[in-house]
Amino acid sequence: MERLTDLDERLLAALRNDGRAPIATLATRLGVSRATITSRIDKLTAAGVIVGFTVRVRDYAEASTVRATSFIEVEGRSTDRVIAHLRGFPEIQSLHTTNGGWDLVAEIACTDLPAFDDVLRRLRSIDGVVNSETSLLLSSVLR
Repeated sequence: MERLTDLDERLLAALRNDGRAPIATLATRLGVSRATITSRIDKLTAAGVIVGFTVRVRDYAEASTVRATSFIEVEGRSTDRVIAHLRGFPEIQSLHTTNGGWDLVAEIACTDLPAFDDVLRRLRSIDGVVNSETSLLLSSVLR
């Protein structure tokens, strides 16, 4: 896809604010036609800029969830295999490659501590994972 236009940037900002906003509402807010909004969303999706739509929930809805960040060191050239395995973990909310001392960073959410313990056990038993360091997230002060 070509470089994002000003309209694309404003559309993405509007969708980040309310991903369920009707096309007509977005068109009015951005001062363009509904057909233009539909076309831009289709193009942004086809180009991989928009990769999906999701729901965000208030913190109180997640209050009983055990959340953590796990830093993962991978052996040699096994990163792709480890990533493929981690994609199957429903508890992993996001997974990132990184530089420095760790190869991957995973954001984890579990229903309780026994489930969290199970995720760590499964993560550490993946062939190619040589080390990990995980920290529980206690409270969110900025999101």
